[in-house]
Amino acid sequence: MSDQVTITDEDGVRWIEIDRPESRNGLTPEINTEVIAAINGAAASTRSRVVVISGAGGVFSSGLDLKDAMPRGVADPEQLKKTMDEHFHALIRALRNAPMPTVAAVDGIAAGFGCDLALACDVRLLSERARFSEIFVRRGLIPDGGGTFFLPRLIGVGRALEFMYTGELVGAQIAYEIGLGNQVFNTHEFRDRVWSWAKKVAKGPPLAHRLIKQAVYAGLDGTLDDALAREQDGQLKCLASRDFAEGVAAFLQKREPVFTGE
Repeated sequence: MSDQVTITDEDGVRWIEIDRPESRNGLTPEINTEVIAAINGAAASTRSRVVVISGAGGVFSSGLDLKDAMPRGVADPEQLKKTMDEHFHALIRALRNAPMPTVAAVDGIAAGFGCDLALACDVRLLSERARFSEIFVRRGLIPDGGGTFFLPRLIGVGRALEFMYTGELVGAQIAYEIGLGNQVFNTHEFRDRVWSWAKKVAKGPPLAHRLIKQAVYAGLDGTLDDALAREQDGQLKCLASRDFAEGVAAFLQKREPVFTGE
């Protein structure tokens, strides 16, 4: 990892932070490749149970680093498509496909692809100064990090179109009220509160978390019968796991369970 992407592993939580103050944590193919590797590394590890994505310096991410992107050129559609597929869309897919809960720790602005990066996470925890903007339209562009997929599902079609049509900033409190953010924390306590939240979730049963995530996302585009079948299959797997036996034993013994993912 470079000094622009840092990884901290603690108590089952992998915290991945982008630190590029000169571009307000702007995203480049190289930075995205590092973040993808960090996510995939967590997915391959039995020790990582929650992944947190954040930006340093009071900024989540300003999105694509235009100063980096423009010299690369926009004249070759095939090269642009390759870059989007391998370095930008691959980042969104890595988050969605990660078997564990993923969290966007949004402190400050999340704009453009930075906004879509936060939307791709399962949960968004906000500081009081968090702000979102699908700013693409102000550059004559459309969202290209899954924003047209995620945003309507989170806040409804009407509001999603409004934000994408205007590119306006959405502050933390409004984001929380409309379901774009899950919780809002005091800015001065933000990092500690996110760590606490993530570590609490990391103590949960990894198998159940993985099956819940799979079922919820698959259910967005399926039928009720499909959802019930997935839940039945997942529940049978959980019932046969050691984590279920541990959960029952902990309940009977009036203690906190120690889940292993087995």
